[in-house]
Amino acid sequence: MTIQEKIRNNKTYLGIEFGSTRIKAVLIDDTFAPIAAGSHDWENRYENGIWTYSLEDIIVGLQDCYAALAADVKERYGITPESYGAMGISGMMHGYMAFDENDELLVPFRTWRNTITEQAAAELSELFKFNIPQRWSIAHLYQAILNKEEHISQISHINTLAGYIHYRLTGERCVGVGEASGIFPIENGSYDPKYMEKLAALLKEKNFDKDIKEILPAVLSAGEGNAVLTEKGARLLDPTGTLKAGILLCPPEGDAGTGMVATNSVLPQTGNVSAGTSIFAMLVLSKPLSGYYPEIDVVTTPDGSPVAMVHCNNCCSELDAWVNVFGEFARLSGNPMDKSQLYEILYKNSLNGDPDCGGTVAYNFLSGEPVAGAENGRPMYFRTPDGNFGLANFFRAQLYSSMAALKMGMDILFENEKVTVQRITGHGGLFKVRGVAQQFLADGLNSAVSVMNTAGEGGAWGMAILAAYSALGNGKALPKFLETEVFSSMESTTVHPDKKGAAGFAAFIENYKKGLAAEYAAAK
Repeated sequence: MTIQEKIRNNKTYLGIEFGSTRIKAVLIDDTFAPIAAGSHDWENRYENGIWTYSLEDIIVGLQDCYAALAADVKERYGITPESYGAMGISGMMHGYMAFDENDELLVPFRTWRNTITEQAAAELSELFKFNIPQRWSIAHLYQAILNKEEHISQISHINTLAGYIHYRLTGERCVGVGEASGIFPIENGSYDPKYMEKLAALLKEKNFDKDIKEILPAVLSAGEGNAVLTEKGARLLDPTGTLKAGILLCPPEGDAGTGMVATNSVLPQTGNVSAGTSIFAMLVLSKPLSGYYPEIDVVTTPDGSPVAMVHCNNCCSELDAWVNVFGEFARLSGNPMDKSQLYEILYKNSLNGDPDCGGTVAYNFLSGEPVAGAENGRPMYFRTPDGNFGLANFFRAQLYSSMAALKMGMDILFENEKVTVQRITGHGGLFKVRGVAQQFLADGLNSAVSVMNTAGEGGAWGMAILAAYSALGNGKALPKFLETEVFSSMESTTVHPDKKGAAGFAAFIENYKKGLAAEYAAAK
């Protein structure tokens, strides 16, 4: 069957993901290969002390992204799509969108980026003995209650960005379980009843008389639900009137869940590391953690398995700044270089450095880094006077720095909780130069690290896979579907820890920890 025939016969599946700086749509066929894409760039605003996107930003971005996807299909295949086998919406997890009974937004959308819920997050974490990060939706709601904000009495329901878009398209107020795990703790595929009971008692003390269960969106596992695109939703998504109603929509998911799907990391003892502006690791757990740690979030896979997440605010930005410095020098010398060539040279030369970076240590904190205890960011580096300082060691230290805070969080899982991992898959910009950051991560985590050729397609591709699963799963468990249907022929490269490299990274981390006091002082 040709691609054109697949498009006409609804053998295609659409995923749309709302990222921090870009909304992306990916269309796949029934072989799960991408066949078209579209995107829309956007930026959050800082208004009245809140990081936000307006409702107009959200809807205009959705429509523009979809129009770009439809135009790409038309240009490639000479067809304007009218329907799909299934589709799904993903977005930045967490945050706070509060609505009244008429579905009017009560306060501007508060995104995950806001750190204005410190008191609420601390009180809930202590109450539950379960880590509630500041960016979680329940922390935002409780903080608004603590602040006695005017809108609290008018709340009918709250939602996340992905859940809100799904509601506008289908009329169904629900989220996937992975997305729900960034709203409130999950137990057995739904909101944890023992924590719900504790929260209800606490809210009663605060004179908040609404039923918390009624306020939160319903929870669905991957493949569940029968939501479809309404006529109103079709016109919202495609104002041209071409798109038809009736398309199956899978449960909306968060970007963490789509990243797990895109890297085939949904089975226990598998994990992934996403590395770009920020860096985070997800490890699917075989059993619940015995304790709770401020450095570790517990979320779930899109089919409800518990996942330990270590999230760090800083990854590639400082490293990118140094690449720009070397690019400036190249231009001044009369030998300008393409940026991709610069990355290739600097990354690969770092392999010639000493395993411990010759006594050189770097910190990549452009913003605060909670996992490392840094309240504010100050990029810096130091070296020992008798160390082996040179370009290879300096840049190797920058690469180590991009994943050092992550290693500190992961060591809690490995050392305190004795978590084991069979496979870690890396994706994101840090891994674009083959075999370098991948090797350093393997050495740092003392684990094999794979990089898939498809992982660069990102979360929108993972969302399209979840949409396809809703239509084609036929009762097969999600891990089995991914393993046998999607990834059975996907190419990947795997590297294993090097003994000297692992010892060197461990020595670097010891120096890194010793120097943190200077980092804290510089940030003040």
